[in-house]
Amino acid sequence: MKTIKYELADGIATITFDEEGSPVNTMCAQWQTDLVEVTAQVVKDKDAIQGIVLASNKTTFFAGADLKGTMRLQAADAPQVFREIEQTKKCFRTLETLGKPVVSCLNGTALGGGWEVALVGHHRVAVNDKKIQFGLPEITLGLIPGASGITKMTRLLGLMGAQPFILESKLFSPAEGLELGLVHALVADAAALRPAALAWIAANPQTQHPWDDKAYKMPGGTPANPKIAGMLSVAPAVLKQKTRGLYPAPEYALAAMVEGAQVDFDTALRIESRYLAKLIVSPVAKNMINTFFFNMNAIKSGQSRPKDVPRWKPGKVGILGAGMMGAGIAYAQASRGIASVLKDVTPDKAEAGKAYSAKLTQARVAKGRMGAQDQAELLARITATDKSVDLQGCDLIIEAVFENRELKARVTQDAEPQLADGGFFASNTSTLPITGLAKASARPDKFVGIHFFSPVDKMKLVEIIRGKQTNDETVARAFDYVQALGKIPIVVNDARGFFTSRVFGTFVMEGAAMVGEGIPAAVVEQAGIQAGMPVGPLAVLDETALSLSVHVLDQTRADMRAEGGTYIAAPGELIVERMVKEFDRNGRAAGAGFYDYPQEKGAKKFLWPQLKPLFEKADAQWDMQELKDRLLFRQAVETARCLSEGVLTTVHDANIGSIFGIGFPAWTGGALQFIYGMGIDAFLARADALAQRHGAGFAVAPAVRDALGKHQPSYG
Repeated sequence: MKTIKYELADGIATITFDEEGSPVNTMCAQWQTDLVEVTAQVVKDKDAIQGIVLASNKTTFFAGADLKGTMRLQAADAPQVFREIEQTKKCFRTLETLGKPVVSCLNGTALGGGWEVALVGHHRVAVNDKKIQFGLPEITLGLIPGASGITKMTRLLGLMGAQPFILESKLFSPAEGLELGLVHALVADAAALRPAALAWIAANPQTQHPWDDKAYKMPGGTPANPKIAGMLSVAPAVLKQKTRGLYPAPEYALAAMVEGAQVDFDTALRIESRYLAKLIVSPVAKNMINTFFFNMNAIKSGQSRPKDVPRWKPGKVGILGAGMMGAGIAYAQASRGIASVLKDVTPDKAEAGKAYSAKLTQARVAKGRMGAQDQAELLARITATDKSVDLQGCDLIIEAVFENRELKARVTQDAEPQLADGGFFASNTSTLPITGLAKASARPDKFVGIHFFSPVDKMKLVEIIRGKQTNDETVARAFDYVQALGKIPIVVNDARGFFTSRVFGTFVMEGAAMVGEGIPAAVVEQAGIQAGMPVGPLAVLDETALSLSVHVLDQTRADMRAEGGTYIAAPGELIVERMVKEFDRNGRAAGAGFYDYPQEKGAKKFLWPQLKPLFEKADAQWDMQELKDRLLFRQAVETARCLSEGVLTTVHDANIGSIFGIGFPAWTGGALQFIYGMGIDAFLARADALAQRHGAGFAVAPAVRDALGKHQPSYG
């Protein structure tokens, strides 16, 4: 066997998972074969066995499914998947019901299929290390736990108790597992696992799982219980509201939980297998596995980070501008132990920026998530000032002032001399090209874009922009800085709007263009919601400020004139310009945009009534699917253009950036996976059709088509 080692000595059968050539154990095809073989051997040796120990030779216990193999599955493979998972469960059940005590020795993390392997043990003993994680994260990958995880967790915790761990993919530490009754004993280190297992086997020669006891009753009751039935009657509607019908995994998981709770254990296992077999070959599952596993791991492992540059950690970081963005950056730094200097033009403005951290931490203290001492230490890391000299010795200084090139140049030249030797400077601009801003720097090779998203304390993505003169060391250090904040870095090359702002602009402006075509604003917003965007394009425009969009438009026109050209505004841009310049509708902060914002407490925003007489056309016709396609395809086409132009250099940066930066629907796997998941040819055919009806924004040039083919991921 290539993935499992078997040893029988002194009455103890030890099954050790140790996949050859892999840093972790997975449910690969070879493992499934080996599991059948080792189970048969255990049955053969039954009379000589007093107990069974499940162990791992890796630093983790078991990683779960072979996701590369999953990515290669086709729809026609579903029956084979069902047979394979049923065979695996048959092996599990054979080991569990042999009449011998089984102990799982959890030396490290066990997630997904790994936790399901751990659940084979009647007794689970784990190393007491808070870094170790257990649980079932399958829903986050578009899958469901299908190797007995749903059935067993529901029977261990009850229908209500299991929901956070199945439907919300809540993970837990060994100590938390002990409190839940999912882990039975903790030991100090891996060396203590086997002695603890042997002691338990000696004390429990006859044992079984709770559900195999004739007296078993499900915690909290079955769906026949009136209280449970009442809760379950609304659960599908609540779930549908969250998923919008775009994510089948949570719905399948809930169905498997409820249906399985009404039948015997083995029938429940088959129900679970059927749902998994149907789901695992679906496009949504593949999209989400591709992005939230493979793409995310590519970023975490630093594949976009320049190589051969030593890892770096910031000691002291300065921030210029104590507005919402600068204040948010200061909080993100201080909460990660980084000394921060928050500078503004007056002491009062700087202190107001620091007060934002006080507000956030006070809320955490009130909820018991932070102690008063920890709060005091965090706030002490932030120095609020109006003096440039206080920036002296900073390893990094980030300017987060208004989007004005002259202002940014002044603050850069004022603060840059305060950098420590080897320090570097960054701009938090969301649209202005970094190469142009770097002209104000004495060291353009040490000037980089670090684009945070608002609100900084909630948004995980940070876009790093390499200017034409930015060197590898600076990009690498910016990458390390972002990871030190616990955030997700993507790296792109310089261009107007970079990647995220450029693609975000196509989404909101396509929505505005629809309004200009006479389509009711409420329909436009609903198209965005139904497509899977967090909110509609008009609401987003209000949040980011229509006035800012017009400012960017004016700046772009001026820049193009300076370069000897002319910028032709898109239809949506002209609608937004009218909203601002004709009707003084500047966005939410001004109290008026595409929506009205009542000042009364508790009052909800509503679409500006004048949109109807100003823009709607009685003869305007629309198809909801077409509107949804326009909003998604327009972003995907622009992302593909960024790839072709070299603004993007990797597919993983594109997918992760589009989801975490601009809210591209997670069910698609991101803006490029949306294309690859659909199939390049099918995508191009639909984009061409949209281009004929709705303009050049949907046109895909030959060079872009070539770039898509060149970067298509492979899982062979």
